Amino acid sequence: MDERFTRPDWVRRINYMADSIGGRPHDLVPIDAGDLLKRASDALGGMPVGDLDDPGWQPRFESLVAAVNNAPFHVLGRLMTKQELLRSLRTRLLLTAAIDAAPEITAEPVRAPVMIAGPARSGTSILFELLALHPDLRAPIAAEALHPVPLPEGGLADPRLMGECEQDFWADIQPELLAMHEFRADLPVECITLTTGSFAGFHWNLFGPMEGWIADLVVNYDYERQILQALQHGRGPTQWALKTPGHLFTMPQLFDAFDDAWVVQTHRDPARVMSSVASITSIIQWTRTDEVDVVGNTEIVHAAFAAALNDSADLRTSGAVPAERLVDVHYTELVRDPTTTLGNALEQMGLPFTDSYAATVLDYLAHKPKGKYGVHRYEPEDWGATAEGLRAATAHYMEYFGVVEEG
Repeated sequence: MDERFTRPDWVRRINYMADSIGGRPHDLVPIDAGDLLKRASDALGGMPVGDLDDPGWQPRFESLVAAVNNAPFHVLGRLMTKQELLRSLRTRLLLTAAIDAAPEITAEPVRAPVMIAGPARSGTSILFELLALHPDLRAPIAAEALHPVPLPEGGLADPRLMGECEQDFWADIQPELLAMHEFRADLPVECITLTTGSFAGFHWNLFGPMEGWIADLVVNYDYERQILQALQHGRGPTQWALKTPGHLFTMPQLFDAFDDAWVVQTHRDPARVMSSVASITSIIQWTRTDEVDVVGNTEIVHAAFAAALNDSADLRTSGAVPAERLVDVHYTELVRDPTTTLGNALEQMGLPFTDSYAATVLDYLAHKPKGKYGVHRYEPEDWGATAEGLRAATAHYMEYFGVVEEG
């Protein structure tokens, strides 16, 4: 990875602290499940009574911490992960206490959420931000996703400022990330970040294999529902806009959890997206560890996304997912004519597309030009693939959805 990207000097110097004491990052940043549980519960006045109907959460948390300790994270990687674990633990305990005190929170319906699914660079992020501007939709902002329940302590920074240490900080560590994805505490955030406190979702294995820990999709979607219920409690009817590429792999489970959801699937030439996913995966791991298996990541990403894209066609034809609740948005159309493309998608979901909203969309796009933070270059050949090979592996998907090749 050091042949592809250069670390900022301050990051290198922090990580060399481990070498200065014998090469064990664990000695500088110990991570112990019992200690984290005690610190979180003591700070909040004790453990809450309830468990969010998830009695297995604590053993799952402990297995995740054990997996983190077995991962080859460097000093900064361990510090970032320890903070995320402790903050996620606090969030979970605060959410549990809030629901213990007001159980009616879980009776609130999460009505017809709009959930965006598709690989990176297929338009998911900009579509998410544009839908978040719609007056009838609400997207979770990163700061409120990280801190969805009022904090009991006084004198702390504003949640939007605190959120910077888990969002904006990523690009401080590796500036090239900004050209790939804009991480900001004041922008809508993905479901994988919203659900870190389930300790069952895909956030945790973004950084490499978590041996001995297993994601649980059912638990993770249940937790997501409760977070959304807490966020909307007392604010009247809410229709959420949500997003994560991972929904592409879990559409049957998604509809089991949210049977009236709208799933907006984004489409783009796989030759233009799959190597981008591989590069993003590797650079995210690089923010936490020196041991990044670029070849392995690329093979896994290409195989997994090829299977998921092809399966997304079969899920519809087989009836495994309700085809009438799926909306298709093609990247080339979104770029060429964003208002018409958005209008068609919203009409399918029964949402209005007004002149005022169209003006808001165009103004937002004018102030967020493509390449604002540089260009993310990700030719397939740079990541051990070819455009022809990626298209051949996803021919079924491309034919079913009419995905056009890009030059």
